[in-house]
Amino acid sequence: MLVPVMSNTSLLRAAEGSRLLGIGSAQPDRAVSAADLGRPFGKPAAWINARTGIRSLRRVRARADLFALAHTAAVRALDDANCTSAGIDLVIAASCSVSGGTKELARSIAHGVGVRGGHLDLNAACSGFCYALGVADGLIRTGAARYVLIVAAEAMSSIVDEADLGTSIIFADGAGAAVIGPSVPAESGIGPTVWGSDGAGAGLIEFESTGRYLRMQGQEVFRWAVDTVPGIASAACDRAGVELRDLDVLVPHQANLRIIDAVRRRLDLRDDVVVATDITESGNTSAASVPIALDKLRRCGAVRPGNLALLLGFGAGLAHAAQVVRLP
Repeated sequence: MLVPVMSNTSLLRAAEGSRLLGIGSAQPDRAVSAADLGRPFGKPAAWINARTGIRSLRRVRARADLFALAHTAAVRALDDANCTSAGIDLVIAASCSVSGGTKELARSIAHGVGVRGGHLDLNAACSGFCYALGVADGLIRTGAARYVLIVAAEAMSSIVDEADLGTSIIFADGAGAAVIGPSVPAESGIGPTVWGSDGAGAGLIEFESTGRYLRMQGQEVFRWAVDTVPGIASAACDRAGVELRDLDVLVPHQANLRIIDAVRRRLDLRDDVVVATDITESGNTSAASVPIALDKLRRCGAVRPGNLALLLGFGAGLAHAAQVVRLP
C-alpha cells in the first residue's frame, strides 16, 4: 500500500495529528567518573573516553530510587506543558530494566502524579521512548486519547555485571518524560513513526541464561548500528515529507559517541545541525536516553521552539524507531 507523503507544512498543521507539549528529565545525583569505571579493569579514563565518549555517567544508589526519578521527570514534563495530571488520559512507561509486581512503572507514575486515566508498560529497550511516542501519536490521531504522558526510566546498573567490561562502562540510570497532545493549525507536529526490528540479531544484546545480567557483543552492535541507523533516519524523514537537510536537531539514542559520530557522518545534514551527545556526561540510559538528551538541549538553550528534530531509537532486540518532530 502506498502511503501519501505530506509536505512539511501539511504534516505540522494536520488537525488530526499530535504534538509535543512538554519535556522533562531527572538523573541520579551520584556521578561515576570514567576513571572509576575503568579502574576494576586496569583501564585509564582516556581509554574509556576514546572507546565510548563517556567522561562520567549517573547511577542510582538503590533501585527504588528510580521510581522517584520517574516521578520527578513526569512532574517536570507536566509543568513544561502547562498541563495538570487531571487532563492526562494515559500514562505510557518505557523501560527494559523495571518490570512486574505491584510496582509496575506506569502504575506507580500514574498514582504518584494523580493520573486517573489508563496506564501501560512498554518494553522496546533502547527504542522505548520512540516506540511510546509512536503509540501515543496513534492513539491521539484515532481519538482514543487526547493527552498522553510518556515516561522512559531505566536502572540499567541493576542489570549490569560489574565484572563485565563490555557493559559496566556504558550503562547508566535516569528518567525522561514527555506530554503529547492533539495538534492544531500552525502548532508543533509529530511525523509518522518508522519502526521495525531485526530479530535474527537479537542475541547481540540479550540477558544471559540466568536472566540476571545483560550481555552485549559490542563490535557487532556497532557495525549493525552504523550500517542500519542512517537508513532509518532517511525513512523517517521521507514519511514526514521533509529532507534530511531540513533538520535542525538530531537526537539519537545515546549508545556510544563513536556510533553517534559515525551515523552523523553518513547523513546529509547541514553543518549547523545540533547533534545530541549526552552520552559524554550521562552514559547509555537505554529507553531514557532520547528524552534526557533532548531535555538537556532545551534547557541549555542549544535548540529553540519550532526547531525540526529527528528522534532516533535503536538497540536491544535490534529494534528501532524514529520520527520527525517540531520542538515545543
